[in-house]
Amino acid sequence: MYSHGSESLIKQAREIQESELQKFYSRLVKLLQGKEFGHETVDSLQRLHLILSASKYTRTLPPELQKRVLSLLSSPVEQLQVLSSAVLRETPPLSGQELNYNQENVSQLNSHAAALLLSQVCSNSYVVFTIRYYHETLLSKKLVDWLRYASITQGGGASSGGFFTGPRSRQPAPIAELDGTVSGDFFTVLCVGQGFTDDQWMNVYSFSMLRHCRDLSFLTSHVADDRSEIDGSVVSMVSATSSSSRLLPPKERLREKAFQYCQRLIEQSDRKAHKRTDADLQKACLVEAVCILDCVCVEDASLVYRTFPCIKALFGRLSSDLSFARVMLPIAQFYLNHGEMAAVDCESVWNLVFGRFPAELFNDHFLAHELLRFLRLNLESLQLRVPQYTHSFPNLLKLLAWDSPAVVDDFVDLLPSLVTAGTAVELLHTLLDLPCLSATLVLQLRSSHPSEQNFPKSGRCLLSLDAFRNPSFRGLFLFLLRGEAGDTIDRLGTLHELLAEVADWPRVIQCAQTVPVLLHIFFNTVTTVADEKLLAHLVLVMLERSSLLLNIPKYIKEIHRVFSCHLLRLCKLHPSLVVDQSHELLEFAGATANVYSKEEIYTHVVWVLGEYLSVSCDSRCSVRLITSCFEALEAVLFEITSSAPPPGAVCPAPRVVTTLMSALAKLASRSHDLIPRVSLFLSKLRTVTRGGSVAWCSDEEDLVAIVTRGEELWSLLKAPGVAQSVLTPPPHVTTPQWHRDINVAMPLQLRALTNLTHSQKKCLLPE
Repeated sequence: MYSHGSESLIKQAREIQESELQKFYSRLVKLLQGKEFGHETVDSLQRLHLILSASKYTRTLPPELQKRVLSLLSSPVEQLQVLSSAVLRETPPLSGQELNYNQENVSQLNSHAAALLLSQVCSNSYVVFTIRYYHETLLSKKLVDWLRYASITQGGGASSGGFFTGPRSRQPAPIAELDGTVSGDFFTVLCVGQGFTDDQWMNVYSFSMLRHCRDLSFLTSHVADDRSEIDGSVVSMVSATSSSSRLLPPKERLREKAFQYCQRLIEQSDRKAHKRTDADLQKACLVEAVCILDCVCVEDASLVYRTFPCIKALFGRLSSDLSFARVMLPIAQFYLNHGEMAAVDCESVWNLVFGRFPAELFNDHFLAHELLRFLRLNLESLQLRVPQYTHSFPNLLKLLAWDSPAVVDDFVDLLPSLVTAGTAVELLHTLLDLPCLSATLVLQLRSSHPSEQNFPKSGRCLLSLDAFRNPSFRGLFLFLLRGEAGDTIDRLGTLHELLAEVADWPRVIQCAQTVPVLLHIFFNTVTTVADEKLLAHLVLVMLERSSLLLNIPKYIKEIHRVFSCHLLRLCKLHPSLVVDQSHELLEFAGATANVYSKEEIYTHVVWVLGEYLSVSCDSRCSVRLITSCFEALEAVLFEITSSAPPPGAVCPAPRVVTTLMSALAKLASRSHDLIPRVSLFLSKLRTVTRGGSVAWCSDEEDLVAIVTRGEELWSLLKAPGVAQSVLTPPPHVTTPQWHRDINVAMPLQLRALTNLTHSQKKCLLPE
């Protein structure tokens, strides 16, 4: 809590008017134009800092004032250095202008200027800083000092105090390790004490910013060798003769010290921390240390051979403990970047990352985010160099099955990389079974952790849980929980029955909602990697799996819609697929039950049969095949239009009936012997409906539309030559056709041609 006086000052600073603020800026500029700065200048700078820090908005100083404050960084008066640094931290750098930190009268960059510069450069601000070579060198040296030569004694507050405390007990105590032992090496962020000195705080700060600074100019730009330049740091001068790295240029020397610092952190992480928070700190520092070592090795490949033994030993020590999973990902990144150069076996790393992590830690939200981020950042390298990646999709999809809303965007990006000629069929099955996998993961957690909070509260889960524990069904659930591609299953119907009661679980419903999106991505990708043989197999899978889906009505409807869309697309790209899979397509279209249970996909199967069973699409299309297809569709059309729908079913959709009629007309136009049969049916249809309503169509408007379609087709078939040219698509058409049966509605072009045919016939008749 602030005192009443402090709160009053803060309130005044926040409520200062713009006009008054501009006057204050002008007055301060005049004060800073002088050569000597007294108490009034210090007081004004303090007021400026209060105004800037008290406002919730970032204030921009006038350019002239900012330059004057910037020049105070090189002042010999430390109080002015501190104040100017504090003020500049509260303001953005000058936009569109280069800033040079000039210190003409000093031989080194002071700590306040260096800290400010480091924070501004590492914040990735929108302003480009141009730092002169002189200051690049000094800043690199400052970082080296802070990282490697910070004090090794505790700061203020180390003494227990007391009236009888003697001089010896008040001597600064040495820093300690996290296990309580006295530290015998240089200070790092994993050292502990009652208090820290300023340079120790800068050590921590420098380490935390080091990885984010490594790609910036003062660390990666080419600098000349300054072996002759004397370091201004007293500590560095004392140790100059004790380290061979002193002979390196600043950039390489900083890299070397960063390397040493990270190696010490890895050694310190092996100590047993007394507090849980310290153990968490060890893990966080390990992540940072490995990432920095990776950056260092990217910059200097010669360090790979010095670093790999340390990284390999760290992996061997931590790989069996899943609590260090977050540390394993930077290690995996290191292996991915440098494993080939060092000629090391990376298989154990990938078995862990793609095997145990998603299999056992699928419910760890943070790890899922980190793992998917790792995959997205390294997608190209993983595809080229890690064969385990594409075959691990059954494991990776567990992350999606468990928490679909949180990770679906990641899988939208990742899924195309998992689609290959070798994985396409199994991947399609796996995507369709994602809701089952979601339920199985919940059952697995409940079975091994009865107190798991994510399990639904409903008591209806007992049957599914018993089935999961039943050895007779164990193989079905193990198939869903498999870790790699390659397995198959032929008892999906049984599995769906066992999981029938889980269909309304929120987690399962959420997972089911993501599947149609992923299926669109899958089919859009597979057409770029698959040959016609594989695409033909996928058509069979769509027909088969349209009947084998977890019983979630909305889910089933959406999957049928996706299948319908891509069945049309595949057949349009490769019309020969219809001839290749004609037997299966006819078997599907000839099943009357599909009219009532699979309206969407049934309609489209009938459409592709009528559209692409043509010699113009495939020379193998014989009259016998056309006749066989005609008879199968004719039987279905006759059956659904001659009786009421079966009990529990609704009347067939009008577009199913019109699609069947259109398909029969198309097939008959290619085999003229069939025209009388379809014409007879169409004429009977018109006669039957004149008597009023019929049992197979409950809506009068729908019935009128069906009859109108029948009359148009019947009229067109009276001129077989015209009908064939209209109803048969020319081969390899890329331009608009005369006839496009879009959405199974009669196009205006077809009606126009029908009327034109009648007109021509009238003209040819003798008077």
